[in-house]
Amino acid sequence: MTHETPQRPAPATRGTGRLVVMVSGTGSNLAALLAAHDDPAYGARVVAVVADRGNIRALEIAREAGIPTAVVSIKDFDDRASWDAAVAETVAVFSPDLIVLAGFMKLFGDTFLGRFGGRIVNTHPALLPSFPGAHGVRDALAYGVKVTGCTVMVVDEGVDTGPILAQATVAVEPDDDEATLHERIKAVEQPLLVEWVGRVARDGLRVEGRHAIVGRS
Repeated sequence: MTHETPQRPAPATRGTGRLVVMVSGTGSNLAALLAAHDDPAYGARVVAVVADRGNIRALEIAREAGIPTAVVSIKDFDDRASWDAAVAETVAVFSPDLIVLAGFMKLFGDTFLGRFGGRIVNTHPALLPSFPGAHGVRDALAYGVKVTGCTVMVVDEGVDTGPILAQATVAVEPDDDEATLHERIKAVEQPLLVEWVGRVARDGLRVEGRHAIVGRS
């Protein structure tokens, strides 16, 4: 097995939420979170970055920022369940308060969700429950919508089916293609993710049925 062995980090500053960010690609959302986390008022700090593949820009961004990294590649395991268990063990090394999926492109199984369920936040480039899945921008364009956007949600066992934390709208322009529309969605998605991760870290999160509620009870 060739996945990287994670390094155990020093404890985060007292009173600061510990974030593990999970990545699969360029790391633009990770970079946005790192830009925010040095502010003590933000209430959260990235303590580790975990990827499902190596040689990606997101890992370079993490290492340049001095953030511990680990790679757990599904190709190194005999089955999906074994990979899921290994990812759970790897993430647990860093004692996260919250896990943020920043372009992470794998679904979790029972082991990971059983350990961290209710503490995993993700984004999607459409206004859920419309246009879930890997092609949300393309599907929205094909349907002919005039307004789309992005969603920040709590991850559950489904594909983009978790309780919604926040949404923001983006108008579809007549000359939009998938690339231009996706870039405008990203410009809204990144600050929305950063804002709501900070809110959850500062104020707490609980899930009641379909409702994700931020605030100490």
